Amino acid sequence: MAEALFGRDGSRFVPSDYALGPWSPDALHGGPVAALVARAVEACEAPEPVHVARLTVELLRPAPVTPLTVDASVARPGRKVQVVEAVVRAGDVDIAWARALRIRVHPPGAAQGESLPDPAADGPVPGVDPAAPAGPDAGYHAVEPMGAYRAFHTEGAELRFVEGAFATPGPATVWVRLAVPVVEDEEPSPLQRVAGAADFGNGVSSMLDFARYVFINPDLTVYLARPARGEWVALQASTHIGIPGVGLAESRLWDTAGPIGRSAQGLVVERRS
Repeated sequence: MAEALFGRDGSRFVPSDYALGPWSPDALHGGPVAALVARAVEACEAPEPVHVARLTVELLRPAPVTPLTVDASVARPGRKVQVVEAVVRAGDVDIAWARALRIRVHPPGAAQGESLPDPAADGPVPGVDPAAPAGPDAGYHAVEPMGAYRAFHTEGAELRFVEGAFATPGPATVWVRLAVPVVEDEEPSPLQRVAGAADFGNGVSSMLDFARYVFINPDLTVYLARPARGEWVALQASTHIGIPGVGLAESRLWDTAGPIGRSAQGLVVERRS
C-alpha cells in the first residue's frame, strides 16, 4: 500500500486505506477526493501566475475504493479570471464534478516593481492574538466516534482540537495536517492541504449523535484570499440544522500566519436505519 492517500497506476490514482471515510470502509473520505481535484486544477496551464480563489467540489455519490481518474481543463480562459472544470471518475462513472475560479495574482503595478502588502502581516496570529484561535501546539487529540480502522480521519490526517471535540456537539476549532502526501512521491501544495482539511467541517462540529444520524456533505466550497502557509490548516467550524433532512456546515479557515478564507458544505441529514 502506498504511503500516501493515492498511489499511481499510469493515469489512474489508486486509493489507499489512508483515504477511507468515516461512514463506511467501502467509501472514500471527501477530503482526499477534494485534494486530488485541487491537484488537477493546479496542473492546468495559465498565461500568468494565478491564485485559486474558489474551489467547489460536488460529490455526486460515495467514492468507491477503486482506481480513480481525474480530468481537468480550462473552461473559461482569460488573462485576469479563469474557470477550470474537473471530473473525477471510477471507470465510466462520474464520482465528482468540480469548478475552480482562478484570479491573476499581480496587478500591472506590481509588475513594475510596486510593493504589495503582505496579506497576513496585519491579521490576527493564531496562538498570539486574542481574536485568533490557539495554535496547533496547544491542541489535543479527540477520539473519533466512527470508523475504528485506518482511514483519512484516523491516520491519513492529524487533527488537533483547540475547542470542542468529535463527541461534543456544537462548534469546534481544530487544526488539520496531512500525515501522508496526497499522491505518492509528491509534496502536497497549499491548495491540496486546504482542500483536504476543509472537508472535516461537518464532522468536527456535529450537532447530532454519530451513532443515530448521518450528515454527509454532497458538496464542498472553499474560498481563499491567499495561499496557506505551512502544513497546518485550522477550521473554526459550526453546523446548522435546517428543515428536516438538510443542514449546513461552515468554517473560517486559518493557517499559523492568520486567516486565509472560508469553506461551506451542504448536508444530507438522515437517521440511521
